[in-house]
This record gives sequence, structure tokens and C-alpha cells, in this order.
Amino acid sequence: MKKRPSYYQLIPFLRPHWKVILLGFFWMVIFNACWPLLAWLAGQISQYLSTDVVKLAQIAVAGCGAFIFQGIAQYGMGVCMAKATFGTGVDIQKQVYSHLLRLSNDYFSQTPIGDLTYRFTGDIEQITASINKFLHELMPCVLQLVVVLSYMVYLNWQLTLAVLIMAPVIGFLVGWFGEKLQEQSRRSQNQIADLAASVTEDFSGIRLIQAFATEDYSLQRFVDKAETNRLAKYRTEHAKAVQYPVISFLQVSSILFVFVLAGWQIQNKYLTTASFVAYLTNIVMLISPIGIVTNNFSLFKQSQASVDRVFELLAVQPTIVEKNHALVLPTIEGRVEYRDVTFGYQPSTPILEHLDLTVRPGELVALVGTSGAGKTTVVNLLNRFYDVQGGGVFVDGVDVRDVTLASLRRQIGVVPQETILFSGTIAENIAFGQVNFEMKAVEEAAKIANAHQFISQLSQGYHTRVGERGANFSGGQRQRLAIARAVLLDPRILILDEATSALDSESESLVQEALERIMVGRTTFIIAHRLATVRRANRILVVEKGKIIEAGSHGELLTLNGRYARFYAQQFS
Repeated sequence: MKKRPSYYQLIPFLRPHWKVILLGFFWMVIFNACWPLLAWLAGQISQYLSTDVVKLAQIAVAGCGAFIFQGIAQYGMGVCMAKATFGTGVDIQKQVYSHLLRLSNDYFSQTPIGDLTYRFTGDIEQITASINKFLHELMPCVLQLVVVLSYMVYLNWQLTLAVLIMAPVIGFLVGWFGEKLQEQSRRSQNQIADLAASVTEDFSGIRLIQAFATEDYSLQRFVDKAETNRLAKYRTEHAKAVQYPVISFLQVSSILFVFVLAGWQIQNKYLTTASFVAYLTNIVMLISPIGIVTNNFSLFKQSQASVDRVFELLAVQPTIVEKNHALVLPTIEGRVEYRDVTFGYQPSTPILEHLDLTVRPGELVALVGTSGAGKTTVVNLLNRFYDVQGGGVFVDGVDVRDVTLASLRRQIGVVPQETILFSGTIAENIAFGQVNFEMKAVEEAAKIANAHQFISQLSQGYHTRVGERGANFSGGQRQRLAIARAVLLDPRILILDEATSALDSESESLVQEALERIMVGRTTFIIAHRLATVRRANRILVVEKGKIIEAGSHGELLTLNGRYARFYAQQFS
């Protein structure tokens, strides 16, 4: 079965704007109905050019009126089509953004952010431009061609046949060039996305680049990618540069042939001068729309690559999905159970195998072990960033796969190692995700998190704008803001993922004090390499190769003199 063209996929986005498009089409019909009238008036002018000045003046006034009426119709058409175009563009952006927010973590871990950013910005802008060209230029020009050619057939079918004699050849060449442009454009779009991804990576890691003095290396890598992008764009423009003169030559050849045939008809009294002027005016009216249709066809073939890239993204399905009738998880006590859990990021290579673990409400559990042992994987299964391949994870006896993601995750607070702050004020970051929040509650959360003091010293306090990714705050300050965010959420389960590993001693002390406040009465998981932060845990679990090989309190594990005792001796020797 032949695949439908990519642009068919845009129809659902255009459908909500059908009333505006229909009104624009109404104005379009009026606009194009004026072309035969103007051509007829041009023929009448030639008839009275040397005989009747009064008649000429009347025709001129009628022509001005026709132009004014056509201008009004053009304005109405332009306004309506622009409204439909940009409304459709925003609808596509909303759909793509909403879709991205619902994709699972594994997709983002495998896809360059720069590529996603370009699809969301550059590709959608290209699609919007194509829709605008289609509604605002291509449709009116196609209708103009139909109207003008119909009038030309009425005036003289023989000359019209001569005009159209090259049409099949021109159509074939336009289609052939279009396919070449689509192929080259897709390569170019992919190269641009690759370049954007590379630039995003470099600027995100600019400190590392400067620290290792690799500016020249990074520049050369950028130059290589930019050169590849340049070549891809050049090939696209080269195809266009060949297309335009070839098509123009065929068009001019058709027109010259018409002049020869018209001269023969006039000499043999088959055609009057007035009719020929009217006919010639129609030919002039064809030149612009033919050029616009040809150029826009090339643009549409280029933009088809953007349509494909955006709908490829929309076709990606999240691996974590809610059941059709998922339950809303009520307020929980915080009991967590892992029952015979098996999981691997690659199913053939399990990280966790037959894991059994029960955490009581309000219990503080620490997960320690070497990097890659599976500590973070354990908690990622709890808030369902990934689904188990065997067994199940239960909260208060309910399988996390049976409840809505929102009702589960809103009761689990996370303080990560790398704090992410968003553009906006400090208050908006602490109350992230809450449209209507009380400043008093924000301030109380900041006090618990040991953040109120440094916030109060800022000139604008809680209304201070946060720089990109919180670059205008220290690591300790960012971490305390993250803790305040978790406090305001008031979760029953708390996950602290290496929350103090990157802090200096003074900042760590303030953050640790804040963490001890927030952990009271909550089921808490601490993931840590630095064992000083886990000594107060009710239970410490030593994880190795996805299995819990030791469990107990700090004192019990030291007495056991096993793996934990060796970790502890290495850090505090």
C-alpha cells in the first residue's frame, strides 16, 4: 500500500481552523474573480486608445474600482490565512511539547537534546512557513491559474493550447527537482540538528572544555560539523540554481511560440488586436503565479523533511504508560515493598535480580555501594521512571503500575545530586508546578531548608530572578532550594540521591541539617558514596551487582566486618 504524503498528517491540526480558512477562501475567490475583469478592461483600453478619450476615462475609473475591490479581498484573504497559519503552528508546538513531556526517561537518555530542540523550533518553524505559503500564496496562485486559463480558453483555445504545450515537460521537471530537493533538504536538516546537539553539549560543558584547555579541539570539531552542514545546504541551493533557469527557459519558449501563432492569426483576421491585448494581459497574469507555484513546490519538498522529522518524534511511544483505568493513589503512609524484582535497562542484561525489600513507613534506609551497583535503579523503579521486567514494586500494598503517574509521583519527593533550577523567581522555583501558592508556605519551606537567610539577603528576596540553571547561586544554595521545593511538596516518601556529595564542608553541614529536618516522619531513601551521611540510617543496605549483600545499622555492619566495614575503613582511615 502506497504511503500517503507527509502533509496529510497536518490535516488534523488545520481542521480546528476550518471556519477561518473557509472565510479566507471566500475572499480568495473574490480576489481571483477580478483577474478576467482586469484583462478584459485592458483589451477595451486598446480598442478606444485613439478614438474615444471619455470612454478611456470610464474604463480607467472601472479599472481603479476593480483594483480597490481586489485589494480589499486580498487583505481579507491575508488576515484570515495568517490567523489560521499561526494558530496551526502553535497547535503543533503544543502537541509536540505535550508529547515530549510524556515520553519516558529512557528516550531522553538516548536522544541528543540539541536534536530535540531543533525539531521543536527549527522544524516546526519550517512547517509553519510552509502552511503559510500554502494558504497565503499557493492556493490563491493555483486558483488564479485556473481562472485565468479558463478565460484564455474562452478567448482563444488555439493560443491556450500553445501556452500549455510545455506544461507536461515543466511539470515533470518540477517534480524531479522537488524529489532531489527533498532528499538534500533532509540531509541538511539532520546535519543542522547534529550541529545544534554538538553546540548544546559544548556550552553545557564549557567549564570542562576550559579546564582541560581543549578550546582548539572543540573549535575544530565544530568547524568539521559546520563544514558538513555547509556542504549539505550548498547541494540544496545548487539543485535550486539548476532548476530555475531550466524552468524559466521552457516558460519563455512557450510565450515566444504564442507570439508567433498570435501574429499569424492577426494577419489572417482570426484574432483582433483588442482580443490579443486582453489575451496578452492574461499571459502576463500567468507569469507570477507560475513562478510562485514552482518555487513553492520546491519549498514544500524541502519542508517535507521537517514534517517527517516532527511526526517521527510524535510517533515515538512512551515506554511507561498508565493503564486505561488506573487508580488515583490516595494519601499514603509510606510503606514500600520490592517483591522479587528483576530489571535491566537492556532486558537481556539484568541489573537487579530477584530483589526483595520492605521499607516501613517513616523508616530511613540508606543504599551504598560502588558506582553501577544498582542503587539509583532501585529508587527509579519506585517513582516508575522505568518498569520492572519481573516482580513488582508496591506502595502501601498497591502496585505502582496500577495507579496514575501523577498521584504516585506527587507523593514522592526527590532531592537529586545535580539541582535543576528553572527560569523564574526563587519563589516560583520553590513552588515549582504550583500555579497558586502562598508566599508564607514558601518562606516556611525555605526556613526548614536553611535557605531563608541567604534569600533574605538578596536585593529582591524571594522575587530574585534565577539565572540559567541557577548559575548565579552556589552549589549549596541550589541544593537548599531543591530541599525547600521538596518540603513544600510535603511528600510521604523522600529520595535523597547523593544530595551532599558535591558540596564543601560548610554547605554540607547546612544541607545536612536541613535534610534531617525534612526526613522526620517520612519514609526516606538515601543514596550515598560518602558514608558519613548514612550513619544515622535505620538500615544500611550494601548493594552489589543488583543484589543486597549486607543489611543492618551502622554499628551492626561494622561489627560484621564485611564489605561495608571495608568501605568505611577506606573513607575514614
